[in-house]
Amino acid sequence: MQRILISLSALVLFAGSLFASDPTATSYSIEDCLGSAKPYPAPYEPAEYPDSLTPVFLNHVGRHGARFLSSPKTSVDLARKLQSADSAGVLSPLGKELLGLVKRVIEVSHNRWGALDSLGMAEQRGIASRMFRAYPGLFTEGKVYALSSYAPRCVMSMYEFTHQLDRLNNNVEIYTSAGRQNSPLMRPFDVVKDYIEWTGSKQWEAPYNMFFDTTAPAGPARRLVTDSGALDNHAAQELSWNEYKVLAGLPAMGIQVDYSKYFTVEEMNALWACENLGHYLRRTATTLSVEPALIASDLLLNLINSTDAAIDGRGTSDVELRFGHAETLMPLLSLMRLKGCYYMTNYFDTVALHWRDFDVVPMAANLQMVLFKTGAGKYYVRFDLNERPVPLLPGSDVVYLPWKQAREYLMRCLPLHLQI
Repeated sequence: MQRILISLSALVLFAGSLFASDPTATSYSIEDCLGSAKPYPAPYEPAEYPDSLTPVFLNHVGRHGARFLSSPKTSVDLARKLQSADSAGVLSPLGKELLGLVKRVIEVSHNRWGALDSLGMAEQRGIASRMFRAYPGLFTEGKVYALSSYAPRCVMSMYEFTHQLDRLNNNVEIYTSAGRQNSPLMRPFDVVKDYIEWTGSKQWEAPYNMFFDTTAPAGPARRLVTDSGALDNHAAQELSWNEYKVLAGLPAMGIQVDYSKYFTVEEMNALWACENLGHYLRRTATTLSVEPALIASDLLLNLINSTDAAIDGRGTSDVELRFGHAETLMPLLSLMRLKGCYYMTNYFDTVALHWRDFDVVPMAANLQMVLFKTGAGKYYVRFDLNERPVPLLPGSDVVYLPWKQAREYLMRCLPLHLQI
């Protein structure tokens, strides 16, 4: 009888723990929890297509490759806080180890903050090589037009990509353009007035801060000090956040980190979820506002028009390449409502289950629109996200669509004044 009672008690406790667990908590891998700093998950081979289809044109919108941390601000702030704790005699051995690592990051990144690194260069060359192998006919005495934002890491991504194409076939004609004249397409977040006004209103801050306050763990920071009273809970959350932001960006710089020293898997997921929600609220269409997605309207219209020109014989290139930022792609993919890139909810604690920045915009993320022609003269299009075919239409698994049908859908994604 005693054994039965013990067993029943254990069952009740287990059931209670299940009901008490957070249904919105995630358990993604450490690699995925690097978020948008995750190095590019390259496919082994390019996607295949039916023999009945001939590729005739390709549109590509890509993010720059892996880079050094974008600015020294977070690293310097983290180093200062750790140095202050060390001066006060409360920095733990783990904290001292982290301080040494952060100092190394600052030293290695001197004059290279935000610059494309060797891994980022290799990512772009790899994408270019797979594109060439998949669609060789587009590069046989073809023409390639490429443009990028003015950011040096984007310009260098463009040159690494086009240089690789030239190495594979130096008969191809390549034209490149970089500069602020491309900002309406590649950096609309800098030039679209309505979006700038919306970000200034800070509508996204309240839900984000509420989520951060209830989600960001204090544990990682508390392990960096020996005095539990050295940090209040909010200060510990902020320090944990800075720790995560710096360490999550190191694999993209080619610096390997043993994350288990600094975070549990649960803590890494929680910190990533905060970062992920910030991207979602500020860079995609949400129930707060559709302005973040609408900034990509001109870029989407450019993709539509260039495809039309290729079909009508007005096009001047066989491949059009564009190099921008995560902040370029997130609005575009949301505006197109691509699977996994668009999610509407009033419950922002569920975002991490449905919209994941490491799937949407890892380093060197890209959208490719491949136009095919049949022997009968009909045109089909396929959309590849990070070189993997994805269905365009919501609720459909079809990846090859007649261009007319795809065009009609994409035009409906645009604001009314552009639906011409």
